[in-house]
Amino acid sequence: MSEKTSNPSEAVTSAWTSIMRARERLLAAIEADLKAAAMPPLAWYDVLWELARSQDGMLRPYEIEERTLLAQYNLSRLLDRLEREGLVRRENFAEDGRGRWVVITDAGRKLRERIWTVYARSIETHIGCKLAENEAKAIAGLLDRFL
Repeated sequence: MSEKTSNPSEAVTSAWTSIMRARERLLAAIEADLKAAAMPPLAWYDVLWELARSQDGMLRPYEIEERTLLAQYNLSRLLDRLEREGLVRRENFAEDGRGRWVVITDAGRKLRERIWTVYARSIETHIGCKLAENEAKAIAGLLDRFL
């Protein structure tokens, strides 16, 4: 049984290529800005942000994985590092003790805020100053179709 597949149009292929190139270039620029400011990588911010905005500042590891772009094996290593740095701690579930929560610490909240000052400036420099407000809203609306 053979299914006929249709190829994407040239415009769709061009859109895909532009999205991927823009993503790579923007992430590289933001990472460079964080590094220049002696801040940790963006992945640290992503995890700390998800924890900070969650109810009670805690999530289970799989919830963090679902909310970030980190693969499970990368997330496990990152959580170990964040815990060693005192930015998060792990706590057993009260119900059965088998599962664990990841909880943001006060130090983690403070670091997230410091990273945000650099990150926000970087977003404005590399994206915000190149788009009018209506253009930013249009792009966000279009990309939301994929989420």
